[in-house]
Amino acid sequence: MRRNSRGRNNKKKTKNTINYKKTNKILISTISILFIALALVAIFYYFKNRNDYQNLVSSYKQEIENEEKANEEKTNNNSEETPTDTTFTLTAIGDIMCHNTQYIDAYNDETGEYDFSYVFDDISLYTKTADICVGNLETTFAGEDVGYSSYPTFNTPDSLAYELKDIGVDVLSTAGNHALDKGFNGLSRTIAVLNNADISHLGTYKSKEEQDKTLIKYVKGIKIAFVNFAYGTNGIPIPSDKPYCVNLIDENLMKEQIDRAKGEEPDIIIACMHWGTEYKTTPSSTQEQLADFLFKNGVDIILGTHPHVLEPMEKRTVTLDDGSTKDGFVIYSLGNFIADQNAEYTRDSIILNIDITKHTDGKITIDNYEYVPIYMYKDTSKKKQKMKLLDINKNIYNYENYLDDTISESLYNTLKSELSKIQKILD
Repeated sequence: MRRNSRGRNNKKKTKNTINYKKTNKILISTISILFIALALVAIFYYFKNRNDYQNLVSSYKQEIENEEKANEEKTNNNSEETPTDTTFTLTAIGDIMCHNTQYIDAYNDETGEYDFSYVFDDISLYTKTADICVGNLETTFAGEDVGYSSYPTFNTPDSLAYELKDIGVDVLSTAGNHALDKGFNGLSRTIAVLNNADISHLGTYKSKEEQDKTLIKYVKGIKIAFVNFAYGTNGIPIPSDKPYCVNLIDENLMKEQIDRAKGEEPDIIIACMHWGTEYKTTPSSTQEQLADFLFKNGVDIILGTHPHVLEPMEKRTVTLDDGSTKDGFVIYSLGNFIADQNAEYTRDSIILNIDITKHTDGKITIDNYEYVPIYMYKDTSKKKQKMKLLDINKNIYNYENYLDDTISESLYNTLKSELSKIQKILD
């Protein structure tokens, strides 16, 4: 009985061992197959990713090459572009004066401040849109503490300077017969106010170092140098220890400063000249001689001020010592821009526009000049803000075409008469 039992058990064990080995063999085979499959998959993705990576790198390199090629073509195209002429417009206005009637008119009783903005409402478009706008300052900004004053020694509220900046004035000549109306301190403070208002200026200085610097302005890449000289200071002596504070008309000084300006290699030199005889509508022989001197020594454009009335203008061909020629332009007087004078012609003025071109060969030409006639109107029917610069042609047109019923027949007739006077002087 026991042998039979052992026999059956041995047979069972053998069968189980065979099944176990068979199972292990299947398991090992399965694992091997899975391993091989995983290896194949890994190899597949390795080469796939490698190809993708190589494709990505190739694509990126191609993009870089394309960009470099495009930049190179752009550079080549730019280098092959034909240079073009450059034209800009120089805008010039006349004497900026401020009589007591003007600053009283601008005083605001409610705020206690001076507001000159209304004076320019009708004409500010011309100055605001100018490429560069140049004017002449015929007053000082010596400060309220020394007292605002009118003729014969002017001192004006600072707000006028800031309003000039707001209407687009870029440069002011300050060498004039009123530069020392409030002494050297007043001259120095005027310079400080203009600096604070961000208006470039020339002609008066606080030091010799400042006098020896040429004012340079750039317009559309064209380099402009400015010089400024005045005939005198109304008998007020220039401080003996500060001879540099006002540029006076003296041929040695003028040539020295023009030569210094030429050393800056500008495209154009503009001279702002405070000269002439008050209330004369024709230039003096001295003005004409000085104009010849300026042109001969390198000045291209002369802007005259001081007479308080308009004087003629002309474009001329200037022959230099070496026989070469160039364009020159002079207006002997631009008249008053703002003032409250009553003598004939003192309320008439212009906004002058001169078209200037720098050609590709470096030559400068004066192509055209024209003007906007303006008139300093005083509306005596109003208690405040009576004074206003008027665009003469625009107001005449508006009246004749029933576009502005605030223009009276009397004002219309005045504007027609003043326009005729302007044309008689200039045309």
